[in-house]
Amino acid sequence: MYNKLQYISQGNTVEEQLLNIHKALDNGCDWIQLRYKNGSQQELHTLAERVKIICDVYLASYIINDNVHLAEELDADGVHLGLNDMDTKEARAILGKTKIIGGTANTFEDVVLQVKNGCDYIGLGPFQFTKTKENLSPVLGLAGYHSIIERMKAQNNEIPIFAIGGIELENIDSLMETGIYGIAVSGLITQSKSPSQLITQLNNKLYDGINV
Repeated sequence: MYNKLQYISQGNTVEEQLLNIHKALDNGCDWIQLRYKNGSQQELHTLAERVKIICDVYLASYIINDNVHLAEELDADGVHLGLNDMDTKEARAILGKTKIIGGTANTFEDVVLQVKNGCDYIGLGPFQFTKTKENLSPVLGLAGYHSIIERMKAQNNEIPIFAIGGIELENIDSLMETGIYGIAVSGLITQSKSPSQLITQLNNKLYDGINV
């Protein structure tokens, strides 16, 4: 299945992005979602090419945020689409059946829509306030995840749910108890002074103590 720990890249320049992505990969994170909003299209393309090479070396899953055509061009493992991005069905027609398409959701209705459109996994959030994303949707908290996942179970909907948004190490145990599949984090890894220890702790919690 999918890695339970996703790193969503951060950095205001190509160099910062590459440094942070290396930091995640070097210390045990095997899923990178490239998210780069501040640069030019040429910078994005250059960055995306370099990250593709790096992820191939590390045998890491490589997902590109929003840009379906770039994911197709570089033969990335897939794409992650926000609610206002390209329609999932259109993206699937471009990328084909074998590529991963993730979708953002904030409500149960969003989840149902994304599943109907053919997403492979859902990034559900935000869990709590985060500075990473502008125009933040209403925070869900533990109660929000529990409610949505219980409604999904009632419909026999088993799509993997990744919690996202302001997640800290101490939140993992209680989040996993809601029934989520995994987590997607940015600042937690980017800002860590001890990334090896942090990512080991995250993986141990996510995989219930299994060595990964």
